[in-house]
Parts: sequence; structure tokens; C-alpha cells
Amino acid sequence: MPLTKNEIVQFKVRLEEMRRQVMRAFQETKKEVTSPDEAKGYSQHSADEGTDDFVKNINLEVTNKEFGVLRQIDRALEKIDENTYGICDLSGEEIPLKRLEAIPYATMTVKAQEQLEKGRFA
Repeated sequence: MPLTKNEIVQFKVRLEEMRRQVMRAFQETKKEVTSPDEAKGYSQHSADEGTDDFVKNINLEVTNKEFGVLRQIDRALEKIDENTYGICDLSGEEIPLKRLEAIPYATMTVKAQEQLEKGRFA
């Protein structure tokens, strides 16, 4: 059953809030990764430097994941504007409401997502 206009509006509000949260987290992580380490060079132990580098690498990984989620959120918002929200990008089938409630930025059915991950959609 297609989504109602009210449901779509509610999903849009959720997606926009998720986007704001991800952007805030993205900006904070970016600041941490790009800020100069003022302790470096001042008798900091090499193990401490290694720990700092490790933390920065983890922060970069988190940033990459946040960026991926941000792209998915943007695509879901784009689908709302195109009046295709709730329709799978690959199969054209309706995405179940329970999936959208759990993952509002889902743009594929579970089946299509699995096939994509297995390399069956080209």
C-alpha cells in the first residue's frame, strides 16, 4: 500500500532531523581530525603519538561512515521531492513501511539490498 501524504511528511521531518544530527557530528569529527596537535614535538612519547594517530584514524573512519549515511539521507529526501519515496531504486517495488520506520533513508528493499551487496545488480 503506498505511503500517505501524512506519512511522507513525517518521514521528511525525521530525515531532515537526522541530516542535521549527522552534519553536527560530521563537523565535530572533522574539527577533531583537522585540529593541530599542540603537544606533538614537546617531549611527547612516541607511544602517545601512536595513540593519537590511532584515534585520528578511527575518527576518519567514523567520518566516512557518517558521510555515507548523509548521502543516503540526501537520496531519500531527493526521492521525496521526486514523489518516489518508498519505492525501491533497483526493483521498483514498494519498500515495506516497517523497513522505512527502522531505516527512514532506505532506498531499496531488503531483497534488492542483498542482491546489490552480492553483486547481482549492475
